[in-house]
This record gives sequence, structure tokens and C-alpha cells, in this order.
Amino acid sequence: MSEFDYDLFVIGGGSGGVRAARVAAGETGARVALAEESRYGGTCVIRGCVPKKLMVFASEFAHMPDAARCYGWDIQDGAFDWKTFRGHLHEELDRLEAVYRKMLKASGVETFDARARLRDPHTVELSTGEVKTAKHILVATGGRPVRPEVPGASCGIVSDDIFDLEDLPKTILIIGGGYIACEFACILNGLGVEVTQYYRGAQILRGFDEEARGLIADAMKESGIDLHTGTNIASMETATGDEDPDEDTAHMSGPIEATRYGKSEPEPGPGVPVRIKGTNGQDRVFDMVLFATGRAPNTEDMGLEEAGVTLGRRGAIEVDEYSQTSVPSIYAIGDVTDRLNLTPVAIREGMQFVETVFKGNPTPVDHDLVPSAIFTQPEFGTIGLTEEEARDIEPIEVYSTSFRPMNTAFAGRPDRVMMKLIVSKETRKVLGCHIVAPGAGEMIQLAGIAVKMGATKEDFDRTVAVHPTMAEEMVTMRQPARSG
Repeated sequence: MSEFDYDLFVIGGGSGGVRAARVAAGETGARVALAEESRYGGTCVIRGCVPKKLMVFASEFAHMPDAARCYGWDIQDGAFDWKTFRGHLHEELDRLEAVYRKMLKASGVETFDARARLRDPHTVELSTGEVKTAKHILVATGGRPVRPEVPGASCGIVSDDIFDLEDLPKTILIIGGGYIACEFACILNGLGVEVTQYYRGAQILRGFDEEARGLIADAMKESGIDLHTGTNIASMETATGDEDPDEDTAHMSGPIEATRYGKSEPEPGPGVPVRIKGTNGQDRVFDMVLFATGRAPNTEDMGLEEAGVTLGRRGAIEVDEYSQTSVPSIYAIGDVTDRLNLTPVAIREGMQFVETVFKGNPTPVDHDLVPSAIFTQPEFGTIGLTEEEARDIEPIEVYSTSFRPMNTAFAGRPDRVMMKLIVSKETRKVLGCHIVAPGAGEMIQLAGIAVKMGATKEDFDRTVAVHPTMAEEMVTMRQPARSG
């Protein structure tokens, strides 16, 4: 009889934690338990990737009637019904959560709908009062959106709250220039909301390819988003007294997740209009303000440091290449480690944890050449080095093209797309691939295979084009646009 209740106790029921738990139990026979204080599926399924992508789909219908008429269809414009969409959205999220619970049960994982914290390197105490022991503990509690420390920040909402709004606002100010801010700016603009966006930096999407960032920013402005770079909020407060709020939006409020893993967030205001003073001199009133100013690991009040676990910047759990913390029995994966915060990466880290700990096959985490997509409109797919990063490392050639795609050009729209390859002059390997286009996420997944395998520019050139497609440009660019 083991001295522990379980071989593995997982704290956190998101994609990474669930994958690790069910694979460890189902494929190795380990005795596994998992605790989740909120909803199974975590950020991605419940308050992130999945509901966001469904909102992207909904927003893209806005231009379809006009485009269809250009193609000869007698289609009339319609109105978007947020309540209808939200109802279907929540039904889908409920279905997906049930799937996660079913998979855990089928794998033999014991689950606890409770908050868990560490008592020592092998002991977990639950909010239900139960105390459990495990040979190994895996922390997979993810991250949370944060509000900036500015006066009046409690008047705004964060990305988690969007999916539960009773009504969409007529006007919204989005603070931030990262992928979450830009995605929601495009989504809400497509759903008919008047969107203004402030970002304190010189250009949105910091850290990504400069050429791609510029094209996306131009497209966002062209679509009607009032984008202000080099701008931040100087102050904000609930607008009362001298304003005349719209009757349709003055009653808005959204359910708020007040706490998650010990982090108390100030509740947003009741949804009444907010007065903003910007550093650009603007003094305006918006129906709603959305903060998309960053995320932080969920590590507060979990007993981690008391158990000996080392925390780093912003409270992230420090781990080695095998996801092991400073305490040998405790591991951590996903956003709580603040390494590469992507759902598929957390899932892969969970699989590599199981390989290392339960299958006797030490497998380091591979964060090299991970493809990703940003679901702005147009989408942005990327893998590898940006042009700027590559130039700092070695001499390169840049193959790049930008053009109007056939389907929207026929409809008279000004949309532009971009295809770009960063190539090493010495090895001819493709160091980076960047695509700005409708469906870029689908394209980069396949292009990512070639880049991960070490394909050269000549390998791309040898591939016959699929015509007529946008993606054929990836294999037909013969002359470098520039080198250096």
C-alpha cells in the first residue's frame, strides 16, 4: 500500500492539467486526482480561445451581405442579436465542459470541485476541508487578466467578462495593444460596436513582425476602428450628472468572476458610461471600457512559497526544462509558468510531464519554432523569427509580397494580405514565416511543419503552387524583396 493517497494530484482543470491527468491515469494506470475551483476547460475553453473564436465567426458575417450582392446574390442586410448568440455560446461552453468532465471520469481521474492549495511538498488541502497526499503534484492553474493600477480602473471590465455581458455597448474604449486587445477590437467592431482603442506604444502587437503589425493596424483603421497609438488614459471615472447616457446601454452590467486562485479583483462599475481623459488630450464618455493590459499567473495564496517553490517575475512558477520546480515532487505547466502562454503549448507540456515522470522517458519541453495565430481581421499567422530578430543574428534574405486577394477585390473591398519568408543567406533555411490574410491561422499550421523540419527556400520553391489560392504566393516568390 502506497504511503500517498494518489500518485499525482493536479491543481487546475484547464487544457494542460486535464490532459496530464487523464493521460497519466489512462495510459500508465497512475492514481490521479484533479481539483478545479471554477469551470473545467479553463481559460481556453470557458473564457478565452473557444468563445473568442466563436465571436470572431459571428463578427465576420457583417460584411457578407454586401459582398454577396457583388457576386449576384439578392441578400438584404440584417441585425446582430447578441442575446441569441450569447445563448448558443453558453450552451456550447456547457457542452465542452461536460466533455472535459467525461474524459476525466473515463480515464479514472477522481475530481474535486474545490479550490486547492499546498500544505507541503506532498499535501494538498481543499476548500471542502479535505486533505489529500500525493507522490507528485502538478500545478496548472493558468493565468488571469489584470487591471492597471490607475484611479477608476474598477469602472472597466476585462476580457473574461465579455462573454457574459447582458447587452453589447454602443461605444467601447479598449485599452491595450496586444493580441487580446486587437482581437476584441476587431470582433466588437464587426458586431456593430463603435470601437476606440488606446495603446501607449508606437505600434500595436509589440514583439511581432513590423511589416505585419503595420498592415494589420492599417486594416483595423480602414474597418472603422478608431486606433490611437502613443496614447494612454490619464484618468477615468463613472460619468454621472452632466452626461446623457443612451437609454439602451445605461442598464448594462456583466457577471464578474471576483476571485480565482486567491486573487481578488475589484468589481467593475454597474455598466454606466465612463468618462475618460486621454494623454492625447481627448475627454470622452464611453458606454464601456475594456482593459486588455496583460495577464498574470494564478499563484497567489496557494502555499507555493511556504512549500519551498520558487516564484519569479510577476509570481510565475520557476521550472526547469522538464517542468520541475525547485521542489522535486512539484511540477508546473502552462500559463502559471509564464513561458510560452499558448493552449497547445500547455497541452504539450502536460504530455511531456507524463513522459518524464510516469513513463520513464525524460522529455524536455520544446518551445522552439511554435506556430501561432492572432485572430484579428485579417488574421495573422506566424512562426519563427521576425525580420528584425533575424537581422540581429545573421545575414538574411526577405521574400515578401502584399496584394489584394481575389475574393474581396472582386467585391470592391480594399483588403490586402501579406506573405513573408525570412531566409538565412548561409543555410538557406526558412527562419520565419509570417502571413496576414483571411485563414492565416489555417495556413501557418501547415507552413509550420515545413519550418519546424528545417525546410529551405529551395524546398518551398520546388513545391508546385495550388492555383488560384492566396497561399500559392508562399511558393512563387522568386526574388528577395530585400536582404541584409
